[in-house]
Amino acid sequence: MPSRNVEKTHERLQKRIKEGQYYEAHQQLRVVSQRYIKAESYGSAIDILHTGAQALFKANQGGSGGDLCLLLVETYKTAKMAPDSVSKSRLVELITMMPSEEPSRKRFINESIAWTSKLGAFPAGDPELHHFIGNLYSQEDEVYEAEKHLLLGTKESADVLTRTLYEWYKQDETRTAPTYIARAVFGYLLVGNLREASRSLDVFIQQLIQDSPALVIQEVQSASADIRVFPSLPLLNFLSLLRLAVQTGGADIFRNLKSHYASQLRDVPSWDDALDQIGELYFGIQVRRPTNILDMMGSMFGGGSVERPAQQITGGYDLD
Repeated sequence: MPSRNVEKTHERLQKRIKEGQYYEAHQQLRVVSQRYIKAESYGSAIDILHTGAQALFKANQGGSGGDLCLLLVETYKTAKMAPDSVSKSRLVELITMMPSEEPSRKRFINESIAWTSKLGAFPAGDPELHHFIGNLYSQEDEVYEAEKHLLLGTKESADVLTRTLYEWYKQDETRTAPTYIARAVFGYLLVGNLREASRSLDVFIQQLIQDSPALVIQEVQSASADIRVFPSLPLLNFLSLLRLAVQTGGADIFRNLKSHYASQLRDVPSWDDALDQIGELYFGIQVRRPTNILDMMGSMFGGGSVERPAQQITGGYDLD
């Protein structure tokens, strides 16, 4: 519960905002919050920044509100506050209020994830926060931003990502379907999440069948698995077989699979890096490292590595 001093500050600043003195209110909020932070009264600082940002957003002062949002998450870090439902709900509320066109929103989102990564239980950031942000971006048709968060979200995120990719695919031709769902399949596999990779593929294929009554489908049954084969979509068949191959952990099966679909894979060179990484993660096939010093530096600074999944699901299937 806010102290009497904090309540008085709220009342005074709310009055200034109602009078249109936005700059003065913003600056005073910064000064007062810094005073509380120096005194290590973090709860009071957080309360001031949270309610101040809310009031400024309601007054259509997105820039000033965004600045206080950044100070809020910085205060979380200074206070070494571990993520919990209350601290996360403040961020969710403010992200929701922040205009999508506000330049500071993306930074606020990134800083919020960085806070949960540093002080929370999940090195890649809090899954619930990732799910919320990914869902928000999906609703705004920001597919690239949405998928980055949904891939690290909750078990509900797979359906949101698949639906987003399917809606994107519907603007294209049927033959391109595999290139869309591959974004989810490869993405989930690269973060070690076979379950959601499989879920995404199943949901996408089911929707594709429902919307494409003329699509030819063959049912192939074996002792280990039943597979739907699409003669007109060989790369979709490749993804289905890749899913099964990952469950076996057999390097020869992976090599045979790539060899069998070599001509089709040449049409999607953008898949090469992902497949190389999948080969290393799940099948122990070492990725060729760059020998040129410039290539090596590009590799080092171009992105982070993905840890090998802690556990492989074993099983078997016959490629033929």
